[in-house]
Amino acid sequence: MKADLMCYYCCMNKAEKLLDQFHVKASKKLEIMKKIFYSMGNGKMSDSAPVIMAKAMRILEKEAEMIDIYDKVKAEYNQLLLSKETQILESIRSSEDQLLTALQYAMIGNYIDFGAMDTVDSKKLEEMLKDFSSIEINAEELRVFRKELEGAGELIYITDNAGEIVLDKLCIQILQELYPYVNIHVIVRGAPALNDATIKDAKEIGLTDIVEVIPNGTDIAGTELDEIGDRAKEMIEKADMIISKGQGNFETLSGCNLNIYYVFLCKCDMFTSLFNMPRFKGIFANEKNIMSSVMKASFKNCPDELDLS
Repeated sequence: MKADLMCYYCCMNKAEKLLDQFHVKASKKLEIMKKIFYSMGNGKMSDSAPVIMAKAMRILEKEAEMIDIYDKVKAEYNQLLLSKETQILESIRSSEDQLLTALQYAMIGNYIDFGAMDTVDSKKLEEMLKDFSSIEINAEELRVFRKELEGAGELIYITDNAGEIVLDKLCIQILQELYPYVNIHVIVRGAPALNDATIKDAKEIGLTDIVEVIPNGTDIAGTELDEIGDRAKEMIEKADMIISKGQGNFETLSGCNLNIYYVFLCKCDMFTSLFNMPRFKGIFANEKNIMSSVMKASFKNCPDELDLS
């Protein structure tokens, strides 16, 4: 999914705010921003927002020594969610529909995104976790998802953010218990990318204790199939099913025609506009259906006689 003008503005603003946050001198800041402008202007028209942002972050790393700048905040949210892990797992196990509840919590975790947002409100996260049952999961997509799980052999779970990965772990535990014959592998980022989870986070929160975790080989906050490592790409392309968390994975994977179930919250203007829904509303949709959801949102106010089914 190629970036639109809004995405370019967003990436530039993110880079500028980070330079301000690290108190980079005005003259140096101008020099760095010019290099970022040049990088964006000379990229491919097909570049997705995560690819554009990765190029900007590489420049910040090289020119301003901003290396893994979200390391502390990632550890903070990993520990915060680990402190709630037992309570949330009990909530899932005591629910009437464990799979639905696990997916609801996993979707809430996607709120912990310092890429799409400048700040994460811990109080809002607490409220969302308490009100997990209000998270909407498309009933028909969930029905098909369950049916496919019954016949699946290989499932790939592509994670997104640190902190969120704790709730992904719980979702994977439930999937393992309900569908023990499904072989699950997890793919994380291959290098620091905003506050996205890497193998370091997977080890820190105990995910590597229950499932094999594979770094994807890149520092892109998404899953760009032409950029990731050979093993990760092969596993994704051969999987019977894929769960893809977050906006960045959707931006890089949409249109690939694989059997992907996207799980994310709409957190930025581009996504709220694309899906015609309020900020922090969730999407649970398969690759083959998600673009029809976009079309229906785009034509929400079209004449009744226009059939989009």
